[in-house]
Amino acid sequence: MANVIYSINGPVVTVKDSKDFSMQEMVYVGSKRLVGEVISITDHLTTIQVYEETTGLRCGEAVEPTGSPISATLGPGILSNIFDGIQRPLGQLEALSGAFISEGCNIPSLDVQRKWDVTMKVQVGDTLTPGMIYATCPETAIIEHRFLVPAGVSGKVTWTAPNGSYALEDCVVKVTDEKGVERQLTLCQKWPIRVPRPVAKRLPITRPLITGQRVIDTLFPIAKGGTAAIPGGFGTGKTMTQHQLAKWSDADIIVYIGCGERGNEMTQVLEEFGSLVDPKTQRPLTDRTVLIANTSNMPVAAREASIYTGITLAEYYRDMGYHVAIMADSTSRWAEALREISGRLEEMPAEEGFPAYLPSRLSEFYERAGYMETLCGSEGSVSIIGAVSPQGADFSEPVTQNTKRFVRCFWALDKSLAYSRHYPAINWTTSYSEYLDDLRQWYKDNIDPTFVKKRQAIVNLLHEEDKLMEIVKLIGADVLPDDQKLVIEICRIIRVGFLQQNAYHKDDTYVSLEKQLKMMDVILYLYDKVKSLLSTGVPISTVLETGLFDKIVKMKYDIPNDHLEMFDQYRLDIELELAKVPVPEQRDGAASAQMPQI
Repeated sequence: MANVIYSINGPVVTVKDSKDFSMQEMVYVGSKRLVGEVISITDHLTTIQVYEETTGLRCGEAVEPTGSPISATLGPGILSNIFDGIQRPLGQLEALSGAFISEGCNIPSLDVQRKWDVTMKVQVGDTLTPGMIYATCPETAIIEHRFLVPAGVSGKVTWTAPNGSYALEDCVVKVTDEKGVERQLTLCQKWPIRVPRPVAKRLPITRPLITGQRVIDTLFPIAKGGTAAIPGGFGTGKTMTQHQLAKWSDADIIVYIGCGERGNEMTQVLEEFGSLVDPKTQRPLTDRTVLIANTSNMPVAAREASIYTGITLAEYYRDMGYHVAIMADSTSRWAEALREISGRLEEMPAEEGFPAYLPSRLSEFYERAGYMETLCGSEGSVSIIGAVSPQGADFSEPVTQNTKRFVRCFWALDKSLAYSRHYPAINWTTSYSEYLDDLRQWYKDNIDPTFVKKRQAIVNLLHEEDKLMEIVKLIGADVLPDDQKLVIEICRIIRVGFLQQNAYHKDDTYVSLEKQLKMMDVILYLYDKVKSLLSTGVPISTVLETGLFDKIVKMKYDIPNDHLEMFDQYRLDIELELAKVPVPEQRDGAASAQMPQI
């Protein structure tokens, strides 16, 4: 009996009384050969989710099994490309069908006609095992593509092609295994997107992912191979924060997944990334970027697959020995796709209608991050930074709460900070990072032994200010003693002069860890000196009149990134200005009376 459509419910299609399908198998649905995936099998019904628009599909049309799961095509040509959720190149789709993607456009993910300049790394007689590098080619001006022996292939090399130009499907190496079976290696391979790629072992996380954003690098650092969530309501700057991380982080390769975002927002991302220059190489940023665009008006099932497509591409480059950072924007839209498909499958809903397996799906995604020793003996990492869009900025909703269970870095965006033009709008009281202890030794060895100590002093001052502001709201700031007023003034410098960052200023958009340390050092030096001066009875109003506090706020703009020696002058200015402050005379050896602390 032919496999034909029995029922259609949005993107969910069923086939009755068939034994020809297996779980997670890729299928072609209907006369237009829409791409689908088997998600449920019973004695009588096979359920398929279709990754394309099902408008016009009719019962009785044929469903064709392929015998293989939904897979990503891995090879040169991934970088600088823009794909949809199931790795179809949007540029070629536009040329084929115009601005709107028509159904059934099953074109190759990568250009099979393009020739690549291949350099062979093995010779006849060598023994190959899975994950070894057998050839390389320059994929872009800054990234070398390393061809890896596919899983399940091993044996002795019996033939190699000479160095030269080859297309993706050309054979360049022949391998014969112990049983005498010959396998041909080409310039591409396929990998199931829902299956993590194998590694030799998972390594401890000890190196930070340096972003150049002070509030992240200093207060809430993320490690290479780590996971972070950026939750925030509408307009708080999730996408812009991820743009900054994509541009400035020291990852070798960026995978940006626009999952269910608005079309105009994705258009802005595509245009901006196309025009940006990589500050480290002075080449276009797209030379080390992969974009996966699956907007809110695209089929909902493909939105669910886009996350897995992105992480598979990231793992492929990790296996070559690169450090990869994934920007997933946003996992809330991905969870909404799960909810919609779950509803059409008539599954029992859990909290707020999300499926009961939402936590396990989030866990599967974030657990694919890590710092690894690859099968070829090098080190690589995948860092995942996922944006979360809770409705009404309610962090108690299920996606945010379940995401917190699986990430170790939580950058909570604050609506009030964003509306007051404080960017990045990361709230320093509700955010946290669990990577600080893992990175402590790295900061000590590579930056300064006092880095973590000074960072903790900054955090303590911010927490003390938070407590004081509760008192100020009740009875005003005038009743506070001078040493507590000093805390509030120093924290104003920390908030405005350190945590707030201007993405459009050439020296402030990216700040090295060395400069961040010196900025902290100057702020804490001012605090210690003024605190000592206040103990002699000098009122804080007199110290404020020196203008030192306003000057320190502006040092992020006034000191170029390549002239850090200018910080020494700031310390000297603090000493000179405070030395001019008149100290009141002590009477009978007793210090001037101060109001009791609150």
